[in-house]
Amino acid sequence: QVQFVESGGALVQSGESLKLSCTSSDRFFSTRYMAWYRIAPGKERNWVAAITSSGSEMYHDAVEGRFTISRDNAKNTVFLEMNDLKPEDTAVYYCNLAGGGGYPWGQGTQVTVFS
Repeated sequence: QVQFVESGGALVQSGESLKLSCTSSDRFFSTRYMAWYRIAPGKERNWVAAITSSGSEMYHDAVEGRFTISRDNAKNTVFLEMNDLKPEDTAVYYCNLAGGGGYPWGQGTQVTVFS
């Protein structure tokens, strides 16, 4: 059973930065198209950013230019660097396969941004 462990969330002020990490137990991680998702209060899960096995990146319009997704295949880890955070970025952040997930969801990591 593949597991994800997300970390790096915190309580921050608007304009600050955070870097999230997600480590996977998938032994085929390096071949996977990975994504970050988030669940904001009272809303459904939405994708935030995705990265192919070769490192091509895609972003939701809401975070384009502020967030950067990256990966370290040697460490089975995907990252999300978040700059210029806004209160509307407040959410629990998760990683999983791109395209809506495919493995069980991890516990996520809470990001709270106050103005």
